[in-house]
Amino acid sequence: MILVVDDSKAICVVLKDFLEAEGYTVSLSLSAEEAILFIDQQNPDLVIMDVQMKGMGGLEALTAIKKKDAKIPVIIMTGYGTTQTAIEAMKNGAYDYITKPFKNEEFKVLVHNALESGKLMRERVSYEPNECETGVYSCIIGKSPAMLDVYKTIGKVADTTATVLIRGESGTGKELVARALYQHSSRKDKPFLAVNCAAIPESLLEAELFGHEKGAFTGAVNKRVGKFQQCDGGTILLDEIGDMSLATQTKILRVLQEHTLEPVGSNQTVTVDVRVLASTNKDLSKAIENKEFREDLYYRLKVIMLNLPALRQRIEDVPLLVEYFLNKFNRELNKQIQGISEEALRCMREYAWPGNVRELENAMQTAVIMAKKEILIPDDFPVFHASEGMLAGSTAQPVGYYQKVVQGMLSSLLKDPKVLEKGDLYKSVGGEVEKTLIEMVLNQVEGNQLRAAKILGISRNTLRSRMKEFGLLVSN
Repeated sequence: MILVVDDSKAICVVLKDFLEAEGYTVSLSLSAEEAILFIDQQNPDLVIMDVQMKGMGGLEALTAIKKKDAKIPVIIMTGYGTTQTAIEAMKNGAYDYITKPFKNEEFKVLVHNALESGKLMRERVSYEPNECETGVYSCIIGKSPAMLDVYKTIGKVADTTATVLIRGESGTGKELVARALYQHSSRKDKPFLAVNCAAIPESLLEAELFGHEKGAFTGAVNKRVGKFQQCDGGTILLDEIGDMSLATQTKILRVLQEHTLEPVGSNQTVTVDVRVLASTNKDLSKAIENKEFREDLYYRLKVIMLNLPALRQRIEDVPLLVEYFLNKFNRELNKQIQGISEEALRCMREYAWPGNVRELENAMQTAVIMAKKEILIPDDFPVFHASEGMLAGSTAQPVGYYQKVVQGMLSSLLKDPKVLEKGDLYKSVGGEVEKTLIEMVLNQVEGNQLRAAKILGISRNTLRSRMKEFGLLVSN
């Protein structure tokens, strides 16, 4: 639920209508005092608040909100003449700020990112089976020796200030492990931000991390605080750090060594206190040999090295993962699948899972959607039929593969009279399928747009255009 706070009722109503059209639940407060009382009772997921209001101002209210719950993200709205006030708000714990009047797409992306950031801080990561069964927590599943080593390392290093380098293939759960490190640390009540270094164009990554001055480059119409300053006192995850340019690596090294940075276009040195976690699916030793990664930064990052095993290296955990995802998707999809056949489970164990846990999760979701009986069988898993074609030396999917997947997804939808009565099925489903496909591919490659565009068979410019249209063009 989003709380909009502004002493202008007209602005409140406009924002409420806009956000509700995007599918959010919205409440309104016409004063900061009213908002603080509301937060005591309702605990919203996000607060969007004007900085200048009658009575208590936005900065004072921000301080009060953060004392009540430091994990509620707060977006500050500001007029053109109050940008410096917004910068002060950022220093006091605001998630971000936006200048009025603002573009709808810009606002949409900011709201989405703020909610995701709040979710990352709030949603507890657990590896306790009894907690995972409730569906309340994000869960790291596994009892294999390799995973027990991961849990031990998390327990040993979480409540320290040590930099941790998390190494693992795509889909092994690197972000979950980073969140577990954050949530078991003494900084758990401070900000946590994850920045995907592969998903942000290199020309913008430096400004995203370190901030920039007004006019520092084309498009820098206002001064902005970077992610490191937003995370002051907290924790930052530099996801896919192996994709970062050497120039930006140099600045990261300075932050680790001296705890200082300079925003783009500024000569002012800013001191920050941020714990750095980094992750990569690349072999950084080879990247160093190829002059693509700084050796001194590598050793600064790997104070603690945490290696996540590929799923094929802990295949004994597959039944646990199957059970977990079966229960999860039964809840989410309102299904009553009772279990999985021995033959299907054998296929699960024998499959290589190149996409690791993320691929298994997607396979289970598809199977639960497509299942015609109460027990999952091999035919409910298109991934196995696809792998047969690949084992035969062909990378093409078998005939009817995609059609079968889509049919399974649409079958329950077409049984809903309300959906059929709306008369916009072609447009709605077409758009949602494309959006979902792009989103899932981006998740699969952990936000790497070049890899996603290659998989989709479109240019990167086309991908970014579609991401922007669907509100998927995120800044981190």
